[in-house]
Amino acid sequence: MGNAIDFEKEKLVIGVLYSKLGIKDKLVEILTTEFGTADYISDDLDFNFTDYYNGEMGEEIKRFFVSFSALVDPSKLAEIKTITNFLEQKFAREGNRKVNLDPGMLSIERFMLATTKNNGHRIPLNSGIYAEVTLMFVSKHFQPLPWTYADYQSSEYQSILMEIRKKYKEDLKRQR
Repeated sequence: MGNAIDFEKEKLVIGVLYSKLGIKDKLVEILTTEFGTADYISDDLDFNFTDYYNGEMGEEIKRFFVSFSALVDPSKLAEIKTITNFLEQKFAREGNRKVNLDPGMLSIERFMLATTKNNGHRIPLNSGIYAEVTLMFVSKHFQPLPWTYADYQSSEYQSILMEIRKKYKEDLKRQR
C-alpha cells in the first residue's frame, strides 16, 4: 500500500482570450492582484483556431498567457477556476463574455486545464469544475492527446509553455 503525500506544487498558468483593445494591462493587473506576481506574460497571439467565441467576443480575439511566481497546490485548481469564472462575469456585457480565462497547472510531466464542461476524459474536482490533462510531456516535448484543443496543439502555444516549464524547473531547484 502506498502512502499518500502532499502534492508537489505546480505552476499556475492562465490563458487569456480577449477582444477589447487596451484591456490587456487591466487584465494582468487584476490577475496579479488575485494570484500574485506574474513571472511570465506572453506577447499577444491571434486566436483564429475556431469561431466558437466570435458570437460573444467578436472576431478580433487575442490570446496571451500569464504564469505566476508562487507555486500552487494543484488541488486548488477548482477554486482557481471558480475565481476566474467570477472575473469573466465582471467583464461581461449584456450577458456576453469579453474575456475568457483558462486556468491550468503546469508540472514537469503535464499541462492540465480546468473546465466546467464534463466529458469522458475529464475528472470531476468539485463545485462543478473538472480537470483535463491537455498536454503530456514526453521525449522532451509536449504531446497533444486526442481531445487537446487545436490551439494548444500549435507550436506557438507549446513554445510558450516550454518557456514557462523552464521557469518552473528553476522554481523547483530554488525550493529544494
